[in-house]
Amino acid sequence: MPETTTEPFWRVKTLREMSPSEWESLCDGCGKCCLHKLQYEDTDEIYYTDVACRLLDLGTCQCSKYAERQRHVPDCVALRPDKVMELNWLPSTCAYRLVANGQPLAWWHPLVSGDPNSVHAAGQSVLGRAVPEKKADILDHHIVTWPA
Repeated sequence: MPETTTEPFWRVKTLREMSPSEWESLCDGCGKCCLHKLQYEDTDEIYYTDVACRLLDLGTCQCSKYAERQRHVPDCVALRPDKVMELNWLPSTCAYRLVANGQPLAWWHPLVSGDPNSVHAAGQSVLGRAVPEKKADILDHHIVTWPA
């Protein structure tokens, strides 16, 4: 009898084909998308800052009010399969972006490693690297290169 190899859902399904639980599990919990970004009108360049959204729990890298985040932060962008490719500010390590481009997930992604803390252990999250929104003064003073 031939061996049956079952490929992980993210390798065989498009973002649009994923169930809600599969979609949510793609998030590695890095918190990078929850950092404030600056886009300069004259160049359209996007710069990341180390300033976290006020809803981001800096101890867990999770949104403290995920289900109702748009109500509390009206400009919070809800990721959707049809929007992923338009969001040029998503970090290069973002699983949604990687899957949309047919690329593999990183070894530290919890779906690959089996460990929800591997993203932090690999230094790929904002854990210990971001400042609360209320402690940031001028965003231009908080530009960083590491989230990209």
